[in-house]
Amino acid sequence: MALKDQIISDMTAAMKAKDAARTSTLRMVKAAITNREKEGGDALTDEDVTKLLRSQMKQRRDSIEQYQKAGRQDLVDKEQAELAIIETYLPQAASQEDIDQAVAAAVAETGASSMKDMGAVMKAAMAKLAGKNADGKMVSETVKKLLTG
Repeated sequence: MALKDQIISDMTAAMKAKDAARTSTLRMVKAAITNREKEGGDALTDEDVTKLLRSQMKQRRDSIEQYQKAGRQDLVDKEQAELAIIETYLPQAASQEDIDQAVAAAVAETGASSMKDMGAVMKAAMAKLAGKNADGKMVSETVKKLLTG
């Protein structure tokens, strides 16, 4: 079953089960998929839907950060619940160990020695982590730690 169809099917099941949080989150995701399809003019592939879900996760993480700064724990909890639901549709996230290995390999590959080389290292590391659902922020922090030494 295609990822989009799985999301729609799960949304229907959540509606029948009267699971308001899951229904709301999946409706938002379905709306984002529909909007992206209208922009592009054709149906999204599973890879496109996965990219869209990663984008949705990044938005949630950014919102959580902002809400924590504003002291709005109620909204933080809501965003974290949505994030957990979206994560179930993505492959398992890359572990810190996977990220460390990819960054170390990227540094060796690019010959990076200072923070000036961060862009090249990030590009190489993210390429190595493609398909592993790596958090760009974690990769960035790991690169900074390694390059500043």
